[in-house]
Order: sequence, then structure tokens, then C-alpha cells
Amino acid sequence: MRLASFALIGLVTLVTTGLQAQTPQTRIRGTVERLEGQSLTVKTPEGTVTTVALAPNYSVGAVVKASMADIRKGSFIGVGARPQAGGTLMAVQVFIFPEAMRGTGEGHKPWGVLPDSTMTNATVAETVSQVEGGSVTLTYPGGEQTIAIPSEANIIMAAPAQPGDLVAGAQVAMTASRQADGSLSSGRVTIAKPGAQLPL
Repeated sequence: MRLASFALIGLVTLVTTGLQAQTPQTRIRGTVERLEGQSLTVKTPEGTVTTVALAPNYSVGAVVKASMADIRKGSFIGVGARPQAGGTLMAVQVFIFPEAMRGTGEGHKPWGVLPDSTMTNATVAETVSQVEGGSVTLTYPGGEQTIAIPSEANIIMAAPAQPGDLVAGAQVAMTASRQADGSLSSGRVTIAKPGAQLPL
């Protein structure tokens, strides 16, 4: 249970705006080339091969594909969105939090992953489903946001995973710390299960 909790917390750092760490942080996304002991080699979409040293007690979590049907009134979700003409918000990514993580990072704030984007972690007050996507109205202390969710938005939710899932070809994402010698290290890895897209 403790390992699963740590893995989930690690996943949440990929889809919310977290506290600034003391060491420089970098996001890594790509395909596992190999895992040798505590050394994970990943090939990014740009073709760069990066090796990350995994902490002795590293944890692994996963995301699975979800849909508008999984977003229900009362759900606690995190929505990364970009502004549209007229001041509306359009979702790029939606993460459905498990009940145990309700309240994590609650509020509406800038999202550093994409330019001019926001992250809203809040409770679903209303959902509207349409043929091509839908929209949600989210409420949080002191505010409310209505966000359109197009059909191409990445909607995901957490799922369990094990270190043994870090096989060649697995799609992974992580936040790594750059050490003084230039090397990278991480204590958490997120795997995209088949059919799911990695969180940004």
C-alpha cells in the first residue's frame, strides 16, 4: 500500500503544478530502451537517448485511458487547458484523481508544462457530453471554471504498476533531478498502459 501511494504521488506531480524542488528538475518522456539494475535508459520522441539513475526505493505507477463517461458529477479531476478566443478554456489533458487523492493541489493556477496554459484541480459540479467531446464545470474554494473537453484531449486515470513493467518498448514519463555532475536521478516512473497517452 505504501509503495502504491508513493507511485500515485509521483504520478500526480506529472499532472499538477507542484512545489519547486531545490535541485533543477526536468521532465522525461519516451520509450524504455533497457533497465539495468537501477539504471533506466529512455529514448525520447526527439530521438535523444537519456539514462536516469533510479533511487533504491523507486516506485512505479501507471495511467490508463479514460473517457468523458468516466468524468462524473462529484469527481475530483485535474484539467490542463489552454485559452481560446473569447477567454474560454480548452482542455489538453484531464486526469481523474482516485478518491484517496481528493483535494490535491486544489485551485486554478498557471501550468508550466505548456505556454499560456492553466491547471485546474477541482470538483466536477456539472458535465455536458456532446458528440465530439463535452465540457465540465469545476468548482474550488473561491472560484469556478467551465472548460471544454474536445474529443482529442488526453483523458487518463491512475492504475497500479510494478517495476517489472519497465520493459523495452514501455512508454514512460518521469520528473528527474539533475545532479551536480550532470547526471539525472528519479524516484518515480509513470507507465502508459496500452491505449493510454503519457501525461504531459
